[in-house]
Amino acid sequence: MIVILKENLSKKQVGEVLRQLSDLNLEIHNATLNDRNIVAISEFPHDFDIRRIKLLDGVQDVFEVREPYKLASRTWKKEPTTFDVKGITIGGNMINTIAGPCAVESEEQIFSIAKMLHQNGVKFIRGGAYKPRTSPYTFQGMAVEGLKLLRQAADQYNLRVVTEIIDLSVLDEVYEYADILQVGTRNMMNFYMLTELGNIDKPVMLKRGMSSKITEWLMSAEYILSGGNEKVILCERGIRTFDSSVRNTLDVAAFPIIKELSHLPVFSDPSHGTGLRHRVTPMALASIAAGADGLMIEVHNNPEQALSDGPQSLFPDQFVTMLEKIKPIAHVVGRTLDIEIPNTATAAK
Repeated sequence: MIVILKENLSKKQVGEVLRQLSDLNLEIHNATLNDRNIVAISEFPHDFDIRRIKLLDGVQDVFEVREPYKLASRTWKKEPTTFDVKGITIGGNMINTIAGPCAVESEEQIFSIAKMLHQNGVKFIRGGAYKPRTSPYTFQGMAVEGLKLLRQAADQYNLRVVTEIIDLSVLDEVYEYADILQVGTRNMMNFYMLTELGNIDKPVMLKRGMSSKITEWLMSAEYILSGGNEKVILCERGIRTFDSSVRNTLDVAAFPIIKELSHLPVFSDPSHGTGLRHRVTPMALASIAAGADGLMIEVHNNPEQALSDGPQSLFPDQFVTMLEKIKPIAHVVGRTLDIEIPNTATAAK
């Protein structure tokens, strides 16, 4: 159940409403979303009469939400969530494109890619500064120096930064340089981290756990929302299945399912979802057709020499071709791209 309190209530009035709800033996969780006081009630009897809540002074409306993910549910919020990132809209009718290397490797590399993205009208650059890897002996990222290079390249070419936070110990550093903080698949159930990210005022991209159900994914989003941060982007990045022909299985069905269950924007990461560059474009097109609100694509100026995930990274010319193919698909499904593709054949050079 979601209880919406009236606007402009004093702290004393809010406290009184919370007290009365507690007196009804309800398990309540208070939050502030979009400057409004929201109370999520996680447990209530099946035969509970919600009119008892509607009659309380200070209550504006009550929504009966039976799903465990209260604030992420479409039951109480019908309209898709949208928000602004430095002048660019996320969600709604917009399809966003986030692109860049798996990892920031050098100044020359990240500035080269940033220039290419800018030339092709892309508004968001991705890149890992901290790289949690399966092996402790592989490249682990450039840490703070990587964040600085990413920010400098983004500022020079009018891009917005998306980068991963791997641990709360680096939250302050990532917050300083990033415009969107990404939570990787391994941290989807790091509930302490998600709780802290609910307290910040920047968007959070929450990647699906590699073996997680959709409901578990939405419950992880609930941790962020319940802290007061409504700027949450879900990202399908492929799940682990019995099939060994792909690195991961990109769950394209997740996009229409999320649209049925939640109001949150959902992006696709076909790079991790397939693991090989020649499969990225087909799955990107399929994702847009299935309802994805955006794409996260790995692109590298020299994939064959990449220090991380080179086989799934597109060459710049492949990336430009992918953008050209996305445009008609977006038009068919009635969506708008946040990019303006130049008409020059040399844009990727």
